[in-house]
Amino acid sequence: MADQLTPTAATRRTLPSPVGPLAALRADPPGDRAGAILLVPGYTGSKEDFAVLLDPLAAAGFTAVALDQPGQLDSPGPDDETAYTPDALGAVVAAVLADLTDELGTPPVLLGHSYGGLVSRAAVIGGARPAGLVLFCSGPGRLGDPVRVAALESGEPLMRAHGREVVFDAREAQLAAQGPVRSPELQAFHRRRFLGSSQAGLLGMGTALLVEPDRSAELAGVLTVNGIPVAVVAGDADDAWPLTAQAGMAATLGTELVIVPDAGHSAAADNPEGVLEVLVPLLRAWS
Repeated sequence: MADQLTPTAATRRTLPSPVGPLAALRADPPGDRAGAILLVPGYTGSKEDFAVLLDPLAAAGFTAVALDQPGQLDSPGPDDETAYTPDALGAVVAAVLADLTDELGTPPVLLGHSYGGLVSRAAVIGGARPAGLVLFCSGPGRLGDPVRVAALESGEPLMRAHGREVVFDAREAQLAAQGPVRSPELQAFHRRRFLGSSQAGLLGMGTALLVEPDRSAELAGVLTVNGIPVAVVAGDADDAWPLTAQAGMAATLGTELVIVPDAGHSAAADNPEGVLEVLVPLLRAWS
C-alpha cells in the first residue's frame, strides 16, 4: 500500500486555465515519449493522489500530469459554488487537455478518479478530445454509497454554519473511533488539504455528488462519434458507487468493468501495481 506522500521525481508545475493557474505534478519519460496522460482527482482530493503512479508511468514512456482542480489544495478557485459542477470544471479540464495536446503534438489520455470521473466525462461531452478516457472508481451519476451520501448531507449545513475545520474535525473523530488507519504525517496532510481547499468548491462539488444525473448514454454517443476509446476501472472493494452500477455504466459505454484486486475506492494507493498493470497496456494501445 502507498499513499499521497509517496516520494516522486515529478516536478511541480503551474498550468494556465480559464479560471486561473492550476497546480500540477508532471513526470516526463527519460527517453522517447510513447504518449501522455492527464490525471484528474476527485472530491477532497489533489494531485498527490496519483504520486505513486507518476514515476512508473514516466518510466514506461509516458508524460504523466496530475493536477489540482480549481479550489483544490494548491489551486485557487472561484468563490462561487456553481463553478464546481462537472460541466464547469469539465470546461477547465478540456482547456488544460487542449494546451497539453498543443505542446506535445498528440492528445493525452484523460483519467478521472471519482468526482474527477464525472468532471472528465463532462469535459468529453463538452468537446474535449483525449486519446482515450479512463473512468476510475467513478459512477454513472449521483454518489451511490448511503454512508457517504449521509456524510455529505449532514456536513453541508455544518460547513455553512461553522466552516471547514469543524466538518473535518467531526469526520476525523469518526475515523478515530474506528481505530488508527493513517500515519500522523498523512493525517496532517489530509488536514492541510481539506482546510486549504475552497469552501465554495467543497460545497459545490458536494452538492453535485448528490444530484448528478446518469449521462452514460450521452457520453457513449460522443465517444462513438469521435472514436474515443474508454475504460471503466475500479477496485474490487470500491464502495463509493456499487460495482454493479459501474458495470452497468461500462456496458452502456460498450466495454466491461475492469477490476483491480485488493483495492478500494482509493485504488491507486491501495494497489498501485495492480492499477499500473491495467493502465500501462491501455496507454500503449491508445497512444
